[in-house]
Amino acid sequence: MQASLSLSCASPVISAKSNPALGSFSKSSALRFCGLKREVLGFRSVKSVGLGRIQRSVSRTVTAALSGNGSASKGFDYDLVIIGAGVGGHGAALHAVEEGLKTAIIEGDVIGGTCVNRGCVPSKALLAVSGRMRELQSEHHLKALGLQVSSAGYDRQGVADHANNLASKIRSNLTNSLKALGVDILNGVGSIVGPQKVKYGKAGFPETEITAKDIIIATGSVPFVPNGIEVDGKTVFTSDHALKLEWVPDWIAIVGSGYIGLEFSDVYTALGSEVTFVEALDQLMPGFDPEIGKLAQRILINPRNVDYHTGVFAKKITPAKDGRPVLIELIDAKTKEPSDTLEVDAALIATGRAPFTKGLGLENINVVTQRGFVPIDDHMQVLDAGGNRVPHLYCIGDANGKMMLAHAASAQGISVVERVCGKENVLNHLSIPAACFTHPEISMVGLTEPQAREKAEQEGFEVSIAKTSFKANTKALAENEGEGLAKLIYRPDTGEILGVHILGLHAADLIHEASNAIALGTRIQDIKFAVHAHPTLSEVLDELFKSAKVNCAVSHSVNEPVAA
Repeated sequence: MQASLSLSCASPVISAKSNPALGSFSKSSALRFCGLKREVLGFRSVKSVGLGRIQRSVSRTVTAALSGNGSASKGFDYDLVIIGAGVGGHGAALHAVEEGLKTAIIEGDVIGGTCVNRGCVPSKALLAVSGRMRELQSEHHLKALGLQVSSAGYDRQGVADHANNLASKIRSNLTNSLKALGVDILNGVGSIVGPQKVKYGKAGFPETEITAKDIIIATGSVPFVPNGIEVDGKTVFTSDHALKLEWVPDWIAIVGSGYIGLEFSDVYTALGSEVTFVEALDQLMPGFDPEIGKLAQRILINPRNVDYHTGVFAKKITPAKDGRPVLIELIDAKTKEPSDTLEVDAALIATGRAPFTKGLGLENINVVTQRGFVPIDDHMQVLDAGGNRVPHLYCIGDANGKMMLAHAASAQGISVVERVCGKENVLNHLSIPAACFTHPEISMVGLTEPQAREKAEQEGFEVSIAKTSFKANTKALAENEGEGLAKLIYRPDTGEILGVHILGLHAADLIHEASNAIALGTRIQDIKFAVHAHPTLSEVLDELFKSAKVNCAVSHSVNEPVAA
Protein backbone atom coordinates (compact mmCIF):
# COMPACT_ATOMS: atom_id res chain seq x y z
CA MET A 1 0.00 0.00 0.00
CA GLN A 2 1.20 3.46 -0.77
CA ALA A 3 0.91 5.99 2.02
CA SER A 4 0.85 9.57 0.81
CA LEU A 5 0.88 13.07 2.20
CA SER A 6 -1.55 15.78 1.17
CA LEU A 7 -1.77 19.39 2.26
CA SER A 8 -4.89 21.15 3.48
CA CYS A 9 -6.26 23.65 0.98
CA ALA A 10 -7.97 25.68 3.70
CA SER A 11 -5.00 27.99 3.82
CA PRO A 12 -1.75 28.37 1.90
CA VAL A 13 0.72 25.79 3.14
CA ILE A 14 3.83 25.54 0.99
CA SER A 15 4.74 27.95 -1.74
CA ALA A 16 7.33 27.42 -4.45
CA LYS A 17 8.54 30.89 -3.56
CA SER A 18 9.02 30.11 0.11
CA ASN A 19 12.16 28.90 1.85
CA PRO A 20 13.59 26.16 -0.41
CA ALA A 21 14.67 23.83 2.35
CA LEU A 22 11.83 24.16 4.86
CA GLY A 23 8.85 25.74 3.16
CA SER A 24 6.59 28.36 4.73
CA PHE A 25 3.69 27.28 6.94
CA SER A 26 0.86 29.56 8.02
CA LYS A 27 -0.47 29.30 11.57
CA SER A 28 -3.71 27.72 10.44
CA SER A 29 -2.23 25.10 8.12
CA ALA A 30 -2.25 21.42 9.03
CA LEU A 31 -0.68 18.32 7.55
CA ARG A 32 -3.14 15.62 6.55
CA PHE A 33 -2.00 12.04 6.16
CA CYS A 34 -3.77 9.92 3.56
CA GLY A 35 -3.57 6.14 3.20
CA LEU A 36 -3.66 4.45 6.61
CA LYS A 37 -4.44 7.60 8.55
CA ARG A 38 -2.40 8.60 11.56
CA GLU A 39 -5.49 8.41 13.75
CA VAL A 40 -5.96 4.73 12.85
CA LEU A 41 -2.36 4.07 13.83
CA GLY A 42 -2.77 5.91 17.11
CA PHE A 43 -0.83 9.07 16.24
CA ARG A 44 -1.92 12.43 17.53
CA SER A 45 -2.22 15.56 15.47
CA VAL A 46 0.39 18.26 15.82
CA LYS A 47 -0.58 21.92 15.95
CA SER A 48 1.84 24.81 15.59
CA VAL A 49 1.48 27.43 18.33
CA GLY A 50 4.32 29.66 17.26
CA LEU A 51 7.88 29.42 16.10
CA GLY A 52 9.73 26.75 18.05
CA ARG A 53 6.68 25.60 20.05
CA ILE A 54 4.47 22.58 19.37
CA GLN A 55 1.19 21.67 21.03
CA ARG A 56 -0.26 18.15 20.73
CA SER A 57 -3.99 17.55 20.65
CA VAL A 58 -6.20 14.56 19.85
CA SER A 59 -7.83 14.89 16.42
CA ARG A 60 -11.61 15.27 16.66
CA THR A 61 -12.42 15.04 12.95
CA VAL A 62 -11.95 11.30 12.61
CA THR A 63 -13.48 10.59 16.03
CA ALA A 64 -16.71 12.10 14.72
CA ALA A 65 -16.47 9.99 11.60
CA LEU A 66 -16.11 6.84 13.68
CA SER A 67 -19.52 7.34 15.23
CA GLY A 68 -21.46 7.21 11.98
CA ASN A 69 -19.44 7.96 8.86
CA GLY A 70 -20.95 11.42 8.64
CA SER A 71 -24.44 12.14 7.29
CA ALA A 72 -25.28 12.11 3.61
CA SER A 73 -26.44 15.13 1.64
CA LYS A 74 -30.20 15.53 1.52
CA GLY A 75 -31.84 13.14 -0.93
CA PHE A 76 -28.88 10.71 -1.20
CA ASP A 77 -27.90 7.52 0.59
CA TYR A 78 -24.26 8.57 0.49
CA ASP A 79 -22.16 11.59 -0.34
CA LEU A 80 -19.64 9.35 -2.13
CA VAL A 81 -19.76 5.81 -3.47
CA ILE A 82 -16.57 4.23 -4.77
CA ILE A 83 -16.71 1.18 -7.05
CA GLY A 84 -13.54 -0.78 -6.32
CA ALA A 85 -11.51 -1.18 -3.12
CA GLY A 86 -7.97 -1.26 -4.44
CA VAL A 87 -5.31 1.21 -3.35
CA GLY A 88 -7.01 4.00 -5.31
CA GLY A 89 -10.46 3.40 -3.89
CA HIS A 90 -9.05 2.91 -0.40
CA GLY A 91 -7.13 6.19 -0.48
CA ALA A 92 -10.17 8.07 -1.79
CA ALA A 93 -12.46 6.55 0.87
CA LEU A 94 -10.21 7.45 3.78
CA HIS A 95 -9.71 11.00 2.56
CA ALA A 96 -13.46 11.37 2.00
CA VAL A 97 -14.23 10.37 5.60
CA GLU A 98 -11.61 12.82 6.80
CA GLU A 99 -13.46 15.52 4.83
CA GLY A 100 -16.74 14.56 6.55
CA LEU A 101 -18.36 12.76 3.60
CA LYS A 102 -20.64 9.78 4.20
CA THR A 103 -18.81 7.15 2.16
CA ALA A 104 -19.39 3.62 0.88
CA ILE A 105 -17.00 1.41 -1.07
CA ILE A 106 -18.19 -1.48 -3.27
CA GLU A 107 -15.89 -4.45 -3.75
CA GLY A 108 -16.71 -7.55 -5.77
CA ASP A 109 -13.47 -9.40 -5.05
CA VAL A 110 -11.18 -8.65 -2.08
CA ILE A 111 -10.05 -5.43 -0.41
CA GLY A 112 -6.72 -4.21 -1.76
CA GLY A 113 -7.29 -5.02 -5.42
CA THR A 114 -4.45 -6.00 -7.72
CA CYS A 115 -1.70 -4.12 -5.88
CA VAL A 116 -2.16 -5.81 -2.53
CA ASN A 117 -3.28 -9.25 -3.65
CA ARG A 118 -1.70 -9.88 -7.06
CA GLY A 119 0.78 -7.09 -7.70
CA CYS A 120 3.08 -4.70 -5.89
CA VAL A 121 2.83 -6.22 -2.41
CA PRO A 122 3.48 -9.94 -3.04
CA SER A 123 6.01 -9.14 -5.77
CA LYS A 124 8.04 -7.08 -3.30
CA ALA A 125 8.11 -10.09 -0.98
CA LEU A 126 9.56 -12.22 -3.77
CA LEU A 127 12.03 -9.49 -4.70
CA ALA A 128 13.17 -9.22 -1.09
CA VAL A 129 14.06 -12.92 -1.27
CA SER A 130 15.84 -12.54 -4.62
CA GLY A 131 17.88 -9.65 -3.20
CA ARG A 132 19.06 -11.73 -0.26
CA MET A 133 19.87 -14.64 -2.55
CA ARG A 134 21.97 -12.42 -4.81
CA GLU A 135 24.00 -11.18 -1.86
CA LEU A 136 24.59 -14.70 -0.56
CA GLN A 137 25.45 -16.05 -4.01
CA SER A 138 27.95 -13.30 -4.84
CA GLU A 139 31.26 -14.64 -3.56
CA HIS A 140 33.09 -11.58 -4.89
CA HIS A 141 30.74 -9.21 -3.08
CA LEU A 142 30.96 -11.07 0.22
CA LYS A 143 34.72 -11.46 0.00
CA ALA A 144 35.11 -7.71 -0.53
CA LEU A 145 33.27 -7.20 2.77
CA GLY A 146 35.36 -9.83 4.51
CA LEU A 147 32.46 -12.27 4.84
CA GLN A 148 32.35 -16.01 4.34
CA VAL A 149 29.02 -17.80 3.88
CA SER A 150 28.27 -21.40 2.98
CA SER A 151 26.25 -22.13 -0.13
CA ALA A 152 22.87 -20.40 -0.22
CA GLY A 153 19.60 -22.26 -0.68
CA TYR A 154 15.88 -21.63 -0.39
CA ASP A 155 12.59 -23.33 0.39
CA ARG A 156 10.20 -22.61 -2.47
CA GLN A 157 7.07 -23.06 -0.37
CA GLY A 158 8.53 -20.88 2.37
CA VAL A 159 9.20 -18.13 -0.17
CA ALA A 160 5.66 -18.45 -1.56
CA ASP A 161 4.21 -18.34 1.96
CA HIS A 162 6.16 -15.14 2.69
CA ALA A 163 4.53 -13.42 -0.30
CA ASN A 164 1.05 -14.74 0.54
CA ASN A 165 1.32 -13.85 4.23
CA LEU A 166 2.44 -10.31 3.42
CA ALA A 167 -0.52 -9.81 1.07
CA SER A 168 -2.90 -11.14 3.74
CA LYS A 169 -1.47 -8.83 6.38
CA ILE A 170 -1.70 -5.70 4.23
CA ARG A 171 -5.20 -6.66 3.06
CA SER A 172 -6.26 -7.01 6.68
CA ASN A 173 -4.73 -3.62 7.52
CA LEU A 174 -6.63 -1.94 4.70
CA THR A 175 -9.92 -3.59 5.67
CA ASN A 176 -9.52 -2.68 9.33
CA SER A 177 -8.69 0.93 8.50
CA LEU A 178 -11.89 1.28 6.45
CA LYS A 179 -13.97 -0.28 9.20
CA ALA A 180 -12.30 1.80 11.92
CA LEU A 181 -13.27 5.00 10.13
CA GLY A 182 -16.83 3.86 9.56
CA VAL A 183 -16.66 3.43 5.77
CA ASP A 184 -19.50 1.16 4.64
CA ILE A 185 -18.05 -1.84 2.76
CA LEU A 186 -20.66 -3.16 0.33
CA ASN A 187 -19.88 -6.63 -1.02
CA GLY A 188 -20.74 -7.38 -4.62
CA VAL A 189 -20.16 -6.25 -8.18
CA GLY A 190 -21.04 -2.59 -8.69
CA SER A 191 -22.42 -0.93 -11.81
CA ILE A 192 -23.97 2.41 -12.72
CA VAL A 193 -27.74 2.48 -13.23
CA GLY A 194 -28.05 6.15 -14.13
CA PRO A 195 -27.01 9.60 -12.94
CA GLN A 196 -25.97 9.35 -9.28
CA LYS A 197 -27.34 5.80 -9.01
CA VAL A 198 -25.41 2.57 -8.44
CA LYS A 199 -26.45 -1.03 -7.96
CA TYR A 200 -24.43 -3.86 -6.47
CA GLY A 201 -24.83 -7.51 -5.63
CA LYS A 202 -23.43 -11.01 -5.92
CA ALA A 203 -24.23 -13.39 -8.78
CA GLY A 204 -27.47 -15.28 -8.14
CA PHE A 205 -28.65 -12.88 -5.45
CA PRO A 206 -30.91 -9.79 -5.62
CA GLU A 207 -29.15 -6.51 -6.35
CA THR A 208 -29.38 -3.40 -4.20
CA GLU A 209 -29.68 0.09 -5.65
CA ILE A 210 -28.27 3.12 -3.83
CA THR A 211 -27.83 6.80 -4.61
CA ALA A 212 -24.80 9.02 -4.16
CA LYS A 213 -24.07 12.67 -4.69
CA ASP A 214 -20.78 11.66 -6.32
CA ILE A 215 -19.46 8.36 -7.70
CA ILE A 216 -15.88 7.24 -8.31
CA ILE A 217 -15.01 4.33 -10.61
CA ALA A 218 -11.86 2.59 -9.31
CA THR A 219 -12.07 -0.89 -10.82
CA GLY A 220 -8.40 -1.26 -11.77
CA SER A 221 -6.98 -3.63 -14.38
CA VAL A 222 -6.19 -7.24 -15.26
CA PRO A 223 -3.20 -8.79 -17.07
CA PHE A 224 -3.32 -8.29 -20.84
CA VAL A 225 -2.86 -11.48 -22.89
CA PRO A 226 -2.38 -10.98 -26.67
CA ASN A 227 -4.25 -13.11 -29.19
CA GLY A 228 -2.64 -16.44 -29.99
CA ILE A 229 -1.36 -17.06 -26.46
CA GLU A 230 -3.00 -19.92 -24.57
CA VAL A 231 -2.75 -19.47 -20.80
CA ASP A 232 -3.11 -22.60 -18.68
CA GLY A 233 -1.96 -21.04 -15.40
CA LYS A 234 0.72 -23.71 -14.96
CA THR A 235 3.28 -23.57 -17.78
CA VAL A 236 1.98 -20.46 -19.56
CA PHE A 237 0.87 -17.87 -17.03
CA THR A 238 0.50 -14.20 -16.13
CA SER A 239 1.94 -12.31 -13.17
CA ASP A 240 -1.19 -13.26 -11.18
CA HIS A 241 -0.14 -16.91 -11.35
CA ALA A 242 3.61 -16.27 -11.07
CA LEU A 243 3.25 -14.55 -7.70
CA LYS A 244 2.03 -17.83 -6.19
CA LEU A 245 5.45 -19.33 -7.05
CA GLU A 246 4.04 -22.83 -7.39
CA TRP A 247 7.26 -23.92 -9.09
CA VAL A 248 10.57 -22.54 -10.35
CA PRO A 249 11.18 -23.49 -14.02
CA ASP A 250 14.68 -24.32 -15.22
CA TRP A 251 14.09 -22.21 -18.34
CA ILE A 252 11.40 -19.57 -18.58
CA ALA A 253 10.57 -17.17 -21.41
CA ILE A 254 9.27 -13.75 -20.34
CA VAL A 255 7.18 -12.03 -23.00
CA GLY A 256 7.68 -8.30 -22.44
CA SER A 257 10.63 -6.48 -20.86
CA GLY A 258 8.86 -3.68 -19.01
CA TYR A 259 8.54 -3.28 -15.23
CA ILE A 260 6.75 -6.58 -14.66
CA GLY A 261 9.02 -8.66 -16.88
CA LEU A 262 12.20 -7.09 -15.53
CA GLU A 263 11.23 -7.66 -11.89
CA PHE A 264 10.33 -11.30 -12.51
CA SER A 265 13.60 -11.87 -14.36
CA ASP A 266 15.33 -10.65 -11.19
CA VAL A 267 13.36 -13.15 -9.09
CA TYR A 268 13.72 -16.15 -11.38
CA THR A 269 17.43 -15.76 -12.11
CA ALA A 270 18.17 -15.37 -8.39
CA LEU A 271 16.29 -18.63 -7.76
CA GLY A 272 18.25 -20.45 -10.44
CA SER A 273 16.19 -20.15 -13.63
CA GLU A 274 17.47 -19.34 -17.08
CA VAL A 275 15.46 -16.47 -18.61
CA THR A 276 14.77 -15.55 -22.22
CA PHE A 277 13.11 -12.20 -22.97
CA VAL A 278 10.80 -11.82 -25.97
CA GLU A 279 10.38 -8.11 -26.77
CA ALA A 280 8.36 -6.71 -29.69
CA LEU A 281 10.31 -3.44 -29.89
CA ASP A 282 13.88 -3.11 -31.07
CA GLN A 283 15.36 -2.62 -27.60
CA LEU A 284 14.85 -4.02 -24.14
CA MET A 285 13.14 -1.90 -21.48
CA PRO A 286 11.53 0.47 -24.00
CA GLY A 287 9.67 2.48 -21.35
CA PHE A 288 12.83 3.65 -19.60
CA ASP A 289 15.08 6.59 -20.42
CA PRO A 290 17.34 5.14 -23.17
CA GLU A 291 20.58 5.88 -21.32
CA ILE A 292 19.26 4.27 -18.12
CA GLY A 293 17.96 1.33 -20.16
CA LYS A 294 21.39 0.66 -21.67
CA LEU A 295 23.05 0.80 -18.26
CA ALA A 296 20.34 -1.45 -16.81
CA GLN A 297 20.99 -3.98 -19.57
CA ARG A 298 24.69 -3.98 -18.71
CA ILE A 299 24.00 -4.49 -14.98
CA LEU A 300 20.73 -6.47 -14.85
CA ILE A 301 20.80 -8.53 -18.07
CA ASN A 302 24.26 -9.17 -19.50
CA PRO A 303 25.98 -10.62 -16.37
CA ARG A 304 23.03 -12.87 -15.52
CA ASN A 305 21.66 -16.07 -17.00
CA VAL A 306 19.48 -14.08 -19.43
CA ASP A 307 19.27 -13.93 -23.21
CA TYR A 308 16.76 -12.08 -25.37
CA HIS A 309 15.03 -11.69 -28.72
CA THR A 310 14.05 -8.15 -29.71
CA GLY A 311 11.92 -6.93 -32.60
CA VAL A 312 9.76 -10.08 -32.53
CA PHE A 313 6.19 -10.97 -31.58
CA ALA A 314 5.09 -14.16 -29.88
CA LYS A 315 2.48 -15.09 -32.48
CA LYS A 316 1.48 -18.31 -30.77
CA ILE A 317 2.29 -19.91 -27.42
CA THR A 318 1.20 -23.46 -26.63
CA PRO A 319 1.38 -24.76 -23.04
CA ALA A 320 3.43 -27.84 -22.21
CA LYS A 321 1.48 -31.09 -22.40
CA ASP A 322 2.10 -34.81 -22.80
CA GLY A 323 5.80 -34.45 -22.03
CA ARG A 324 6.31 -31.73 -24.65
CA PRO A 325 7.74 -28.29 -23.75
CA VAL A 326 6.09 -24.90 -24.10
CA LEU A 327 6.27 -23.88 -27.77
CA ILE A 328 6.66 -20.21 -28.69
CA GLU A 329 6.35 -19.25 -32.36
CA LEU A 330 8.11 -15.93 -33.06
CA ILE A 331 7.50 -13.63 -36.01
CA ASP A 332 9.38 -10.51 -37.09
CA ALA A 333 7.61 -7.45 -35.67
CA LYS A 334 7.98 -5.50 -38.92
CA THR A 335 7.68 -8.06 -41.72
CA LYS A 336 5.40 -10.49 -39.81
CA GLU A 337 7.48 -13.33 -41.28
CA PRO A 338 8.34 -16.39 -39.12
CA SER A 339 11.49 -15.74 -37.11
CA ASP A 340 12.18 -18.59 -34.69
CA THR A 341 10.57 -21.20 -32.45
CA LEU A 342 11.47 -21.51 -28.77
CA GLU A 343 11.01 -24.59 -26.63
CA VAL A 344 11.03 -23.69 -22.93
CA ASP A 345 9.75 -25.06 -19.64
CA ALA A 346 7.43 -22.10 -18.97
CA ALA A 347 6.33 -18.74 -20.33
CA LEU A 348 5.37 -15.66 -18.31
CA ILE A 349 3.15 -13.21 -20.18
CA ALA A 350 4.22 -9.72 -19.06
CA THR A 351 2.73 -7.67 -21.89
CA GLY A 352 1.07 -5.07 -19.70
CA ARG A 353 -2.37 -4.70 -18.19
CA ALA A 354 -5.85 -4.00 -19.55
CA PRO A 355 -8.54 -1.90 -17.80
CA PHE A 356 -11.27 -3.80 -15.98
CA THR A 357 -14.29 -1.80 -17.09
CA LYS A 358 -16.74 -4.33 -18.55
CA GLY A 359 -20.12 -4.57 -16.85
CA LEU A 360 -19.92 -1.10 -15.31
CA GLY A 361 -23.16 0.03 -16.96
CA LEU A 362 -21.44 2.92 -18.72
CA GLU A 363 -23.91 2.65 -21.60
CA ASN A 364 -26.60 3.83 -19.20
CA ILE A 365 -24.95 7.25 -19.05
CA ASN A 366 -23.77 7.44 -22.70
CA VAL A 367 -20.10 6.75 -21.95
CA VAL A 368 -18.00 4.85 -24.50
CA THR A 369 -14.64 3.42 -23.43
CA GLN A 370 -11.51 3.96 -25.53
CA ARG A 371 -9.59 0.67 -25.84
CA GLY A 372 -11.35 -0.27 -22.63
CA PHE A 373 -10.29 2.86 -20.73
CA VAL A 374 -12.85 5.28 -19.32
CA PRO A 375 -12.35 8.75 -20.89
CA ILE A 376 -11.71 11.53 -18.38
CA ASP A 377 -10.62 15.16 -18.19
CA ASP A 378 -7.80 16.62 -16.07
CA HIS A 379 -10.02 16.47 -12.98
CA MET A 380 -10.66 12.71 -13.44
CA GLN A 381 -14.26 13.57 -14.37
CA VAL A 382 -15.78 11.07 -16.81
CA LEU A 383 -16.58 12.26 -20.34
CA ASP A 384 -19.55 11.01 -22.36
CA ALA A 385 -19.59 9.99 -26.03
CA GLY A 386 -19.87 13.66 -27.05
CA GLY A 387 -16.87 14.72 -24.96
CA ASN A 388 -19.00 16.38 -22.30
CA ARG A 389 -18.44 15.96 -18.56
CA VAL A 390 -20.77 13.52 -16.87
CA PRO A 391 -21.92 15.33 -13.71
CA HIS A 392 -20.82 13.79 -10.39
CA LEU A 393 -18.97 10.84 -11.99
CA TYR A 394 -15.21 10.30 -11.80
CA CYS A 395 -12.75 7.55 -12.70
CA ILE A 396 -9.35 6.96 -11.10
CA GLY A 397 -6.45 4.53 -11.42
CA ASP A 398 -5.80 1.88 -14.05
CA ALA A 399 -9.36 2.09 -15.36
CA ASN A 400 -8.67 5.54 -16.88
CA GLY A 401 -5.20 4.61 -18.24
CA LYS A 402 -3.66 7.96 -17.41
CA MET A 403 -0.88 6.46 -15.26
CA MET A 404 -1.17 2.81 -14.32
CA LEU A 405 0.49 2.88 -10.90
CA ALA A 406 -1.06 2.12 -7.50
CA HIS A 407 0.13 5.33 -5.87
CA ALA A 408 -1.07 7.34 -8.88
CA ALA A 409 -4.54 5.87 -8.34
CA SER A 410 -4.46 6.90 -4.69
CA ALA A 411 -3.31 10.42 -5.57
CA GLN A 412 -6.05 10.71 -8.19
CA GLY A 413 -8.64 9.58 -5.66
CA ILE A 414 -7.54 12.17 -3.13
CA SER A 415 -7.59 14.83 -5.86
CA VAL A 416 -11.18 13.89 -6.75
CA VAL A 417 -12.29 14.11 -3.11
CA GLU A 418 -10.73 17.56 -2.87
CA ARG A 419 -12.63 18.48 -6.02
CA VAL A 420 -16.04 17.29 -4.79
CA CYS A 421 -15.44 19.18 -1.55
CA GLY A 422 -15.20 22.41 -3.54
CA LYS A 423 -11.41 22.74 -3.50
CA GLU A 424 -9.67 23.29 -6.82
CA ASN A 425 -7.17 20.50 -7.31
CA VAL A 426 -5.40 19.33 -10.47
CA LEU A 427 -2.89 16.52 -10.04
CA ASN A 428 0.46 17.01 -11.77
CA HIS A 429 1.13 13.56 -13.19
CA LEU A 430 4.66 14.55 -14.20
CA SER A 431 5.47 14.72 -10.49
CA ILE A 432 4.40 11.12 -9.81
CA PRO A 433 7.43 8.80 -9.49
CA ALA A 434 7.73 5.23 -10.71
CA ALA A 435 10.11 2.47 -9.68
CA CYS A 436 11.29 -0.95 -10.78
CA PHE A 437 12.41 -3.00 -7.76
CA THR A 438 15.22 -4.95 -9.33
CA HIS A 439 18.68 -5.29 -7.74
CA PRO A 440 19.83 -2.58 -8.06
CA GLU A 441 16.61 -0.57 -8.38
CA ILE A 442 15.50 1.81 -11.14
CA SER A 443 13.34 4.87 -10.53
CA MET A 444 12.17 7.84 -12.52
CA VAL A 445 9.96 10.91 -12.45
CA GLY A 446 9.00 13.39 -15.15
CA LEU A 447 10.18 13.22 -18.75
CA THR A 448 12.77 10.99 -20.39
CA GLU A 449 15.50 12.74 -22.37
CA PRO A 450 13.82 12.12 -25.78
CA GLN A 451 10.49 13.39 -24.40
CA ALA A 452 12.15 16.49 -22.94
CA ARG A 453 13.96 17.28 -26.19
CA GLU A 454 10.75 16.88 -28.17
CA LYS A 455 8.95 19.24 -25.79
CA ALA A 456 11.85 21.71 -25.98
CA GLU A 457 11.73 21.74 -29.76
CA GLN A 458 7.99 22.38 -29.75
CA GLU A 459 8.12 25.15 -27.14
CA GLY A 460 11.47 26.73 -28.02
CA PHE A 461 13.78 26.21 -25.03
CA GLU A 462 17.05 24.40 -24.36
CA VAL A 463 17.56 21.20 -22.40
CA SER A 464 20.59 20.39 -20.27
CA ILE A 465 21.70 17.13 -18.66
CA ALA A 466 23.56 16.54 -15.41
CA LYS A 467 24.77 13.16 -14.09
CA THR A 468 26.34 11.74 -10.97
CA SER A 469 27.66 8.26 -10.25
CA PHE A 470 27.09 6.04 -7.24
CA LYS A 471 30.80 5.23 -7.43
CA ALA A 472 31.53 8.61 -5.82
CA ASN A 473 29.09 8.07 -2.94
CA THR A 474 30.61 7.00 0.39
CA LYS A 475 27.56 5.07 1.61
CA ALA A 476 27.26 3.12 -1.65
CA LEU A 477 30.95 2.25 -1.53
CA ALA A 478 30.63 1.15 2.10
CA GLU A 479 27.93 -1.27 0.95
CA ASN A 480 30.16 -2.31 -1.97
CA GLU A 481 27.30 -1.22 -4.27
CA GLY A 482 28.93 1.44 -6.42
CA GLU A 483 27.16 0.50 -9.67
CA GLY A 484 24.65 3.19 -10.55
CA LEU A 485 23.83 6.53 -12.12
CA ALA A 486 21.57 9.49 -11.40
CA LYS A 487 20.51 11.69 -14.32
CA LEU A 488 18.89 15.12 -14.20
CA ILE A 489 17.08 16.66 -17.19
CA TYR A 490 16.41 20.38 -16.76
CA ARG A 491 15.99 23.82 -18.31
CA PRO A 492 19.18 25.88 -17.85
CA ASP A 493 17.31 29.16 -18.40
CA THR A 494 14.78 28.72 -15.58
CA GLY A 495 16.13 25.88 -13.44
CA GLU A 496 12.93 23.85 -13.96
CA ILE A 497 13.37 20.12 -13.32
CA LEU A 498 11.98 18.18 -16.29
CA GLY A 499 12.93 14.68 -15.21
CA VAL A 500 15.16 12.63 -12.92
CA HIS A 501 16.20 9.00 -13.53
CA ILE A 502 18.15 6.83 -11.11
CA LEU A 503 19.64 3.36 -11.33
CA GLY A 504 21.38 2.22 -8.18
CA LEU A 505 21.11 1.17 -4.56
CA HIS A 506 17.72 2.23 -3.07
CA ALA A 507 16.84 4.25 -6.16
CA ALA A 508 13.14 3.80 -5.39
CA ASP A 509 13.58 5.67 -2.11
CA LEU A 510 15.84 8.38 -3.51
CA ILE A 511 13.48 9.52 -6.27
CA HIS A 512 11.02 11.24 -3.94
CA GLU A 513 13.18 14.28 -3.34
CA ALA A 514 13.00 14.95 -7.07
CA SER A 515 9.29 14.15 -7.38
CA ASN A 516 8.42 16.45 -4.49
CA ALA A 517 10.53 19.21 -6.05
CA ILE A 518 8.58 18.90 -9.31
CA ALA A 519 5.25 18.80 -7.45
CA LEU A 520 6.06 21.95 -5.47
CA GLY A 521 7.64 23.79 -8.39
CA THR A 522 11.03 23.94 -6.65
CA ARG A 523 13.82 25.07 -8.98
CA ILE A 524 17.35 23.75 -9.06
CA GLN A 525 18.76 27.07 -7.83
CA ASP A 526 16.68 26.56 -4.67
CA ILE A 527 17.04 22.85 -3.99
CA LYS A 528 20.83 22.85 -4.49
CA PHE A 529 21.13 24.62 -1.10
CA ALA A 530 19.26 21.86 0.77
CA VAL A 531 21.43 20.00 3.29
CA HIS A 532 21.86 16.22 3.20
CA ALA A 533 23.22 14.00 5.96
CA HIS A 534 26.67 12.55 5.39
CA PRO A 535 27.38 9.82 4.57
CA THR A 536 24.04 8.86 2.98
CA LEU A 537 22.81 7.79 -0.43
CA SER A 538 20.81 11.03 -0.57
CA GLU A 539 24.08 12.78 -1.41
CA VAL A 540 23.83 11.26 -4.90
CA LEU A 541 20.97 13.69 -5.56
CA ASP A 542 22.70 16.45 -3.62
CA GLU A 543 25.65 16.24 -5.99
CA LEU A 544 23.32 15.90 -8.96
CA PHE A 545 21.51 19.18 -8.25
CA LYS A 546 24.74 20.98 -7.37
CA SER A 547 26.33 19.92 -10.67
CA ALA A 548 23.56 21.50 -12.76
CA LYS A 549 24.44 24.77 -14.49
CA VAL A 550 21.56 27.24 -14.25
CA ASN A 551 21.81 30.58 -16.05
CA CYS A 552 19.40 32.54 -13.85
CA ALA A 553 20.41 33.97 -10.48
CA VAL A 554 19.78 32.14 -7.21
CA SER A 555 16.35 33.28 -5.97
CA HIS A 556 16.43 32.36 -2.31
CA SER A 557 18.75 31.68 0.57
CA VAL A 558 18.49 28.68 2.86
CA ASN A 559 19.04 31.06 5.77
CA GLU A 560 15.77 32.92 5.24
CA PRO A 561 13.65 32.75 8.42
CA VAL A 562 10.63 30.47 8.47
CA ALA A 563 7.35 32.38 8.58
CA ALA A 564 5.77 32.30 12.03
